Amino acid sequence: MKLNKLIKSLTPNYAIIGDHRVFTLLLLAATLLRFPFFFRDYIDRDESTFILMGQSWVDGFLPYTELWDLKPPITFLFFAGIIYVFGKSFLAIRFIGALLVAATAFFTFKIGTAIDTKKVGFWAAMAAVALQSLFGSIQGVMSEHLCMTFFMPGLWLLLESKRYDGHLLAGILIGLAVMTKLNIAYTALFLGLYLFYYFFSKKEFLKGAKTALLYGVGILIIVAATFLPYYGSSRGEIWWNSVVLAALEYAGARRSSILNLAPTFIVLGIFFVFAWKKKYLDFRDMKVQLILVAVLGALFSFAKAGRINSHYLIQLHPILIVLVAICITKITFFKRWKYTRGFIIFFIVILPAESYLEYYRIVKHKIEHGTFYNGEGIAVPQYLQKNHPDEKNVLFLGYHIGYWGIDSKPPTMSATHPSNICRNELFPYYQNPRKTGIEELTYIMTAIKPAIVVTRTNRLKFDKKLEAENEYIDRYLENYYELETQVEQADIYKRLE
Repeated sequence: MKLNKLIKSLTPNYAIIGDHRVFTLLLLAATLLRFPFFFRDYIDRDESTFILMGQSWVDGFLPYTELWDLKPPITFLFFAGIIYVFGKSFLAIRFIGALLVAATAFFTFKIGTAIDTKKVGFWAAMAAVALQSLFGSIQGVMSEHLCMTFFMPGLWLLLESKRYDGHLLAGILIGLAVMTKLNIAYTALFLGLYLFYYFFSKKEFLKGAKTALLYGVGILIIVAATFLPYYGSSRGEIWWNSVVLAALEYAGARRSSILNLAPTFIVLGIFFVFAWKKKYLDFRDMKVQLILVAVLGALFSFAKAGRINSHYLIQLHPILIVLVAICITKITFFKRWKYTRGFIIFFIVILPAESYLEYYRIVKHKIEHGTFYNGEGIAVPQYLQKNHPDEKNVLFLGYHIGYWGIDSKPPTMSATHPSNICRNELFPYYQNPRKTGIEELTYIMTAIKPAIVVTRTNRLKFDKKLEAENEYIDRYLENYYELETQVEQADIYKRLE
């Protein structure tokens, strides 16, 4: 009985719940789920790279001019803004990441409400928070999180706005999403084509042309805005090579078999056929069609890449979950209170198990070490500052957020993200004079000669497919370095005199 009362007290009154309260609940959920991960050194290597790129911008260098990574500029601008305001603060970056998740989920709520009911919208939004915060390494702040924070309000405006200025603003927001994560350009294109087709099919050609034009202009405004700083300093080629050509090259070079996507496509195909047969979704409804087009755009981008990972799915879940939630509420099984109660218990007790375990770990770390902050990316810089306080010539082949901790820079542009050292297909796009990964490694080790090299204990330095590169660095460390110490799961090598 007490459990029932507790659950009912946690269940909002959907008829009167307002936007402010919904956002507050979503932010609370996102913060509680993600809070224990605020104190890790790094959660995903990409997040560490974004931080380094953001710091470089704060130091006065446009992206791709001092350091280099394969993302559009808005991603780095976001991190640069946080660092500029709050300094070197993991806590600030991760809390604003929770804010991004809540904002994305809030527009999942708005879209669910626009298509069905507030109840559908609310639970779809809560699921969106969980799906952007749990499972794998997505507790960090990823480019996909930022991308969807722009994309979802843009999609909502396309659903709800009847005014041309709303379509222009939608284009601006989705343009920001594109300049955060380039693969969502496929989704943006699909949406524009659909809008034109929809109004054309209604024999409103002029309205369709105006809507699609303003939407497209909004996107182009943002693309142009990211290009202008480079054009103004006569470096437009750097933007074009890094933002566009390198991304296309990477997608082609790293493409996997389409068979890797088969399970996801099959499951979603079964879901949509089921929803159509049972008439749980009205596929004649323009709003449902628009959401479906957005889902198909995301899936098409996955197909072009030939792979799906937990990061990519951040671009799918906040959209797809609305359609899933609508179907769930129409299944008789889920309408019964006892099953609804179980659903709520699942959300509160079972689903956040990963977060509960992390709460336990950080409390234990606090008791043992006196701080919640943990990980080699924090411990290694502390060791270096204590034992090699003036040494900046360091190569991090693992835990490269360590550059941030010791106020240093990667030795070459390719080393901004350690795996880029061996992505020789990208070298021409930032004018790297070396042609192969082996040449880049040779230059770093024999010309720059890092005094300290940091690697992950008992781990290959590079992908297991890169046998020659792994063999080279292992042999070089054996011949010219000595293992000075091990800090947690990091090996610190010192160059022999």
